Amino acid sequence: MSSSATGATGRKDAIDALVSNVVNTRYEDLSPGAVDATKTFILDAFGVAIAGTLAPGVAETLGVLRDWGGKAESTVLVSGERLPAPSSAMMNSFLMHNQEFDPVHDLAVVHAFTTVLPVALAVAEARGGVSGRELLTAVALGVDVACAIGLSSKSPIAHFRPGTLGAFGAVAAAGKISGLDQATLTHAMGIVYSQICGTLQPHTEGVQVNSMQTAFNARAAVTAISLAVRGIQGPSEVLEGRYGYFRLFEGEYDVADVLANLGSVWHVEQIAHKPFPCGRLTHGAAEAVLILKERHGFNAEDVDDIEVLVPPLPYRLVGRPLEEGVPSPQYAKLSIPYVTAVALIRGTVFITDFWEERLRDPAVRELAGRITVVQDLTITDQNVMVPQRMRIRLKDGAEHESILDQVLGHPDKPLSRDQHLEKFHACWAVGAGHLPENNRDLLADLVDGLEDAPSVEEIVRLLVP
Repeated sequence: MSSSATGATGRKDAIDALVSNVVNTRYEDLSPGAVDATKTFILDAFGVAIAGTLAPGVAETLGVLRDWGGKAESTVLVSGERLPAPSSAMMNSFLMHNQEFDPVHDLAVVHAFTTVLPVALAVAEARGGVSGRELLTAVALGVDVACAIGLSSKSPIAHFRPGTLGAFGAVAAAGKISGLDQATLTHAMGIVYSQICGTLQPHTEGVQVNSMQTAFNARAAVTAISLAVRGIQGPSEVLEGRYGYFRLFEGEYDVADVLANLGSVWHVEQIAHKPFPCGRLTHGAAEAVLILKERHGFNAEDVDDIEVLVPPLPYRLVGRPLEEGVPSPQYAKLSIPYVTAVALIRGTVFITDFWEERLRDPAVRELAGRITVVQDLTITDQNVMVPQRMRIRLKDGAEHESILDQVLGHPDKPLSRDQHLEKFHACWAVGAGHLPENNRDLLADLVDGLEDAPSVEEIVRLLVP
């Protein structure tokens, strides 16, 4: 255990400093980079939610929430149902995550927007009169909390961190929108800690519920805010207590650096775009094979075999080979061999590559069977995704190699503005056919000027029929 554990320095639990920063930070305190990044990834998250309406399980989940009924206070994006805030937050989070297309902090290993944004929207709609500037500030702060906790971990990820840390970030955002004071927001953090969930077992098995784990935590976050407002108390040593988050979920940690940089380093500036709708840890292989194909002019039929050398984290989570039979979409999205084969054969990877007809493609499956993932034993850091090395051997005996020190979409290797909008437009095209066509550009313009938007309702209006 790190020396930063409770009692070693005589300070309060780390949650106290994180909550204080949320309560006291104003829009004017955000860096220009934080403002720009928050707006960029809000639009990105809306786009992937639109594409998320096409994923398996959406109709069934919405049917359950609709049957439960309740107060019509917040909107389900794209379809337009009005549901209780916990239900709409849950549904919108599921839409944002089910295609594996949502933005992520590579080092913290957390899809912060996927829980923070739906909860912030749901609570803002339920309250009414929340401005775009207030939403922007709350989302930036929520993302900061989620990523700060993730960056403090020094142990291999052993649970579904996008869900667990998303819950804390979502409570921070919703608490900011609700104007909670330090004590009440701390209670809300304790209440959500009593509900957080997320396991890597469905990730390993590639089953549908994996993409719902952020949604469960979104629902929990709205519940926590509502209970705290009504005076329910939660534990105060949320992160560093004897049974706090760090000890039970992470193991080794050091929170000193993130606490020292609160208010000066904005983690939202380090959020990465996902250019492909699959596990972020598969992106390096997809990018590398496309680079080598363009550089050397070969095609899939020219390839004899491919070897991908990766750090422990991607090897453990996405190094899986394809098994006999047709894989589930979730399993295929988290398989380097499948994603690499798709990229080489089709020149890109999009959500349609995980539909049943394409999952049955024998050419993809045959090529994937000749792609081997190897763990780089020289890398000891259990939380990094790079460097990654790819070696391709062609049938004529030629060999080509590429080494990636960073993956496309990372802030150090960002998507251009045009690529960002191209992704948003592609998501809109496949999932928003029933929405007014001109809403697409109106939404992009509104988010670009989010700090001047009069209300959250103006945003939601453009995302429903």
